[in-house]
Amino acid sequence: HMKTYNTKIIIALIMLCGTLAVQAAIISPSQMLTKVTPAKTPPPLKLKDTDGKIWDIKDLKGKVVLINFWATWCPPCRKEMPSLGRLNEKLKSKGLVVLEVNSQESEDKVFAYISELEPVPTFTVLLDKQGEFMYRWKVKGLPSTFVLNKDGKIVYSALGGREFDSDNIVKILSNLLKQ
Repeated sequence: HMKTYNTKIIIALIMLCGTLAVQAAIISPSQMLTKVTPAKTPPPLKLKDTDGKIWDIKDLKGKVVLINFWATWCPPCRKEMPSLGRLNEKLKSKGLVVLEVNSQESEDKVFAYISELEPVPTFTVLLDKQGEFMYRWKVKGLPSTFVLNKDGKIVYSALGGREFDSDNIVKILSNLLKQ
C-alpha cells in the first residue's frame, strides 16, 4: 500500500506543478507589474516636454500616472514603445497619463526617433537631458516604469520591457482608474 500511496502523491504533485506552470505561462513577466507595498511617495519629477511645456507630477494628483524611463539606444525600450502608445490610446479618456521620460539624449535625437514610429504616439515625452531625475528615482536600468495612483503614490513598478497593452496590465491600470 505504501508504494501506491507514494505514487499517488507523486502524480498529484506532478499535476499540481503542471497546473502552476500553465498558469505561469498564461501571464508572462512581460505582462506583469510589481506591486509596491506600502505605496511610496515618489521623488520630485518636473521636466519640459518636447513642446517646451513644463510637467510636474505634483499637478497630476487625481489621475493615474504611468512614468516610463527610456532611451533611443535601448532595444527593450524601443520594443515596448508601440504598446505604450496603444495603452495610452485605450485609457487616456479614462484618466491615465503616460509620461515617457527620455534620459540623457538630445531633443533632436528624441524627435527623430519618435517621428519614425508608426503610428506616431500621442503620449507625452519629457526630456531629462542630464539624467538628474533618472538618478533621483534610483532607476537601475532601462526601461523602468512606475505607476502612481490618484493619491500620487507609487503603487506598481517594472524593470525591463513590458507589453503595456496586454490584458493583465490594462486590467491593473483600469482598476486603479476606478478607485
